[in-house]
Amino acid sequence: MSNLFSAAGLEKETPRPLADRLRPRHLRDVAGQDHLLGEDGALTRLIESGSLGSLIFWGPPGTGKTTVARLLAGAAQMEFAQISAIFSGVADLKKTFEEARKRRAAGRPTLLFVDEIHRFNRAQQDSFLPVMEDGTITLVGATTENPSFELNAALLSRARVMTFRALDEAAIAKLLARAEEAQAQPLPLDGDARAALVRMADGDGRACLTLAEEIWRAARPGETFDAARLSDIVQRRAPIYDKAQEGHYNLISALHKCVRGSDPDAALYYLARMLEAGEDPLFLCRRVVRMAVEDVGLADPQALVVANAAKEAYDFLGSPEGELALAQAVIYVAAAPKSNAAYKAYKAARRLAAEHGSVMPPKAILNAPTKMMREEGYGEGYRYDHDEPDAFSGQNYWPEKIGRRALYEPAERGFEREIGKRLEYWSKLRRERGG
Repeated sequence: MSNLFSAAGLEKETPRPLADRLRPRHLRDVAGQDHLLGEDGALTRLIESGSLGSLIFWGPPGTGKTTVARLLAGAAQMEFAQISAIFSGVADLKKTFEEARKRRAAGRPTLLFVDEIHRFNRAQQDSFLPVMEDGTITLVGATTENPSFELNAALLSRARVMTFRALDEAAIAKLLARAEEAQAQPLPLDGDARAALVRMADGDGRACLTLAEEIWRAARPGETFDAARLSDIVQRRAPIYDKAQEGHYNLISALHKCVRGSDPDAALYYLARMLEAGEDPLFLCRRVVRMAVEDVGLADPQALVVANAAKEAYDFLGSPEGELALAQAVIYVAAAPKSNAAYKAYKAARRLAAEHGSVMPPKAILNAPTKMMREEGYGEGYRYDHDEPDAFSGQNYWPEKIGRRALYEPAERGFEREIGKRLEYWSKLRRERGG
């Protein structure tokens, strides 16, 4: 019989991933979170106070949330228990809470680490409240999503949010140096390839070490990779992005603000990031149309035309050819003169309509299709503008109760400068004609 399942075979330990072998053993060894774990860090102060309290760790993947929770339990002399919201249900929670109660009765407090806590529904999140309040557990929840959106207000009110940052280049370089020490060999990369590896990690320490491990496996004796070969070896890491969650909203917000701030280069960068991550191009088309009407408006009426044309071009060409039309629209709208005068005017008009929604317009500008309406004065005194000098009667169209209002104030930029001149001209004629 084959010895594949022999006792000797079963006893042989499967090699642990590099990221697991290099997991820090002391809080001071955690890379990239000095704002939390440095000499004056927020978590350092909590540990020194002797009272942690419940915490929510919020940050991208691979930034040390699980490791820090485990090390915190050791520093605070607490039992460490861990569950994942992905694999746990109500029965698992009840069992976990009961075990924590038994440990508490024996004088051993429990730090319960809940990974992906945002994946618990509202009722499940509420189940933590009583055991947090009576001290059965000290909760440390980890989430990659914005807690303000994903966690119950009641849970947030009982826990302090600690923000973990994506690892910067210095922290990634520190991890690579540790990996080389542990492997007792340098990474087979030239300078450009090493810099490219740091960028590929995208602030994720675990991904950085996984990529490094792939490189060591792929390299033949004496081989050194340049940046191009590195890309071939490890392929391209998919951007960290969830179209339904915070990454989606963060990037579209960044794109919009770059366009509003007239920076087409930065706008193109965020557009490319979203497209590379698989964002729906038609969603981006809609947002660029919105930017054209909100932030450019009548300062350049062509901006809306170009934005709509990009949508039509994408419908016609599809992906990836149609993405160039979208990029062209982003450049045009970002480079256009900016004005939110129409946007502000419409908001003001809506407020006024809400306040005075039942006020009748002047009877002079209402049609009188029936004899009774003519007898009531509908249409009486209306002056047909095309029959007036300059095709402008100057009559008052506002309800008497409201009086004339100025809602639209064009900017002194782009085409709105010309619109402003027209409005001033009509205003002058109106004053002369008593309108």
